[in-house]
Amino acid sequence: MPADPMTPAARLDDDLKAALRAGDKLRLGAIRRARAALKNAEIEARGDLPEEAQTRVLRGLVKQHRESIEQFRAGGRDDLVEREELEMSVIEGYLPALLDEAAIAAVVDEVVAAEGAAGPADLGRVMRAAMSRLAGRADGNQVRAIAQRRLEERA
Repeated sequence: MPADPMTPAARLDDDLKAALRAGDKLRLGAIRRARAALKNAEIEARGDLPEEAQTRVLRGLVKQHRESIEQFRAGGRDDLVEREELEMSVIEGYLPALLDEAAIAAVVDEVVAAEGAAGPADLGRVMRAAMSRLAGRADGNQVRAIAQRRLEERA
């Protein structure tokens, strides 16, 4: 199946109409919140957001949902955990798939070699370069863990 050429914002707009017609309140609420976050980011940027920036905003929303889920679980609020998980899954549907660990490790290895990193002290330099190459396609915590392992091996 070919990749959808539409940006996440355009897909959200189309899916909003479908959710309205279907009366899917949960999906509708998640889409409205995502559209509002994108609109706020556009206002801050004083213009349209490129697709990469839209992806970054949506990944931020997913991260917020994950944090809320942790807090609700700790508080014993399973009803709210379920709702957050459902909303998070709706938003994740607008994100490109994350790279697997092997692909991330390959990029980190390239960056370590290119930067001439010699040990854990070079983590900041490696992270900056790796995250710019992996923008929107990898979780920062996972990249950091892989980079730390690679740099500790070199030390």
